[in-house]
Amino acid sequence: MVAKNFARVYRANSVLTASPGQLVVLLYDAALGALAAAKDGFALPPRELRRFEIINRQLHKAQRIIGELRATLNFEVGGEFAPMMYRLYEYYNRRLFEANLRKDVEPVIEVERLLGDLRGAWVEMMRRE
Repeated sequence: MVAKNFARVYRANSVLTASPGQLVVLLYDAALGALAAAKDGFALPPRELRRFEIINRQLHKAQRIIGELRATLNFEVGGEFAPMMYRLYEYYNRRLFEANLRKDVEPVIEVERLLGDLRGAWVEMMRRE
């Protein structure tokens, strides 16, 4: 119990002291974690009842996080970047909706790869600053 509370306090402090770029990376990490958990749900035996609950919950979590990333886009100063990212985030959420509807892991794998690439680009950009 104490370890869980310590971890929660540590995460909260990480968010409160993070730069805007670090916050984006934290959101990517959270979305990637939810996608990994959803993939774990797909790996459960088909007759496992909680399989669908896990998949649904984790895909919705990833979609909410992607929605938050989309909501933080600044169209006034983002130039061509903001509308492009908006369309990418919309695509990711549509693919995750399809994965949940059809209970198909392939769109999850695709979005996980694409989000991982974006996360890597953010980390590289922050490293160069």
